[in-house]
Amino acid sequence: MKALEIKNFTKKFGSLVANDDISFSLDKGEVLAILGENGAGKTTLMRSIYGMDMPDKGQIWINGRQEHITCPKEAIRLGIGMVHQHFMLINNFTVAENLVLGMREYTGQMLNRKDLNLKINSFFQQYHFDVPADIRVRDLPVGLQQRVEIMKALFRKAEILVLDEPTAVLTPQETKDLFVIIHKLQEEGKSIIFISHKLDEVKEISQRIMVLRMGKVSGIVDTKDADEGLMARMMIGRDLVALHKTEVDNKLQQDKVLQVEKLVVKDGKKVSVKGIDFSVFSNEILGVAGIDGNGQLEMIEAITGLRKAESGHIILKGKNIKGKSVRYIRNSGLAHIPEDRRARGLILNFSLVENCILVEHDKKHFCKGIILNRKAAVAFTKENIKNYRIKTEGENAKAASLSGGNQQKVIVAREIATKPELLIAMKPTRGLDVGAVEYIHSCLLAERDKGKGVLLLSSELEEIMSLSDRIMVMHGGIITGIVYPEEVTAEEIGLMMAGSKREKMALSPRKGVV
Repeated sequence: MKALEIKNFTKKFGSLVANDDISFSLDKGEVLAILGENGAGKTTLMRSIYGMDMPDKGQIWINGRQEHITCPKEAIRLGIGMVHQHFMLINNFTVAENLVLGMREYTGQMLNRKDLNLKINSFFQQYHFDVPADIRVRDLPVGLQQRVEIMKALFRKAEILVLDEPTAVLTPQETKDLFVIIHKLQEEGKSIIFISHKLDEVKEISQRIMVLRMGKVSGIVDTKDADEGLMARMMIGRDLVALHKTEVDNKLQQDKVLQVEKLVVKDGKKVSVKGIDFSVFSNEILGVAGIDGNGQLEMIEAITGLRKAESGHIILKGKNIKGKSVRYIRNSGLAHIPEDRRARGLILNFSLVENCILVEHDKKHFCKGIILNRKAAVAFTKENIKNYRIKTEGENAKAASLSGGNQQKVIVAREIATKPELLIAMKPTRGLDVGAVEYIHSCLLAERDKGKGVLLLSSELEEIMSLSDRIMVMHGGIITGIVYPEEVTAEEIGLMMAGSKREKMALSPRKGVV
């Protein structure tokens, strides 16, 4: 039985063809994975199915019957639920209030919160979801917020569930928990579309894989018959290039680009960073591993000037930057790829030109006195679009119109272009496809090989281990270990992430230590 059939979907935005004559089906009780590069048309396709965008051409069939979906309310009525990459929750509302938002049969003229909470908690018990209905969404970690989104769709009786990049913001353990939920939903006969760019995840969770490339279906294969090389070629049209990390010359002197001493940082009344010491050297990538919420974010915000440090020293190329302004710190040679690209990396209503020069708009090459040198800004933006393969209608498109991965590419291109002495990269490949990840990795290694220092934070342990010259592990606001990646296993790093402390620390790179 076909739960869903899409026939000849085409969607254009001006001259950009986002979806080009796409057809596929979803069986009842199946997990169909959709792979594709950023800008390949995955999210546009799902928005059309969910009634957020109207396709220019095409048909949608649900349970063997042709339907005409003009809005999300109609999609919900037909049993379609969607969990967006950027959650559609109201943070100041409780979990229960989010679940029944817009459902007059539960809210009525007066909302009885006591009865509602009892009803929602009873519903959660069916899925072993142990979160109180009266807790506010803002007080939940990201992984639980995502599950609230899934519960919201199920509460509205969704039989077809669309998950758009569901693991992009999850830790490895949260991803495992999500997969348990997906398997349970399959057992109940739910049909699931799982949009991703992670080859290993779709191999684990799906029965079939559909690959989109440049808005077209480049292939649909049974998961058991798919290998990563084949899927990568279908996604990007070529084989992936193996990561090549050069050895640092023994004779090369490596200077301390960043030196952090006895750094203490608070988050409200809580001490998040507890007197840590570490250094980043030139020609080095120092990876920072740790479960989210263990002081990494507060540490980076203190270094970049976004948060006040309580005490300690932060020395960048010989200058004490503790307590200095963001502009002073940037002008001292620091660039920052932030964790949250939408809140901290871009101004979504600005054009790509405006976003690309955002951190250097006052520099001579982009302004003549107080007048913007638009010709130089446009040329710079076009170069970034070309070099980083940013999928867009053009340099004047708003940042909000780009897919999440392409938004990330704009930020990475802009920050590396400032030619920093220290590049801080927080989850720089989050939400990127395999081709873009390969390119960003090569950019980080190129900065290292130019003699720069790179401080890399990532929730992908494989990324940390493959790119880093040294790995610093944090737990509970302290450093539990600094190690050479070739001397430890992922399991040992996992133990340090859980709080096991390593006595012997790798305090400097192996090559050319001063």
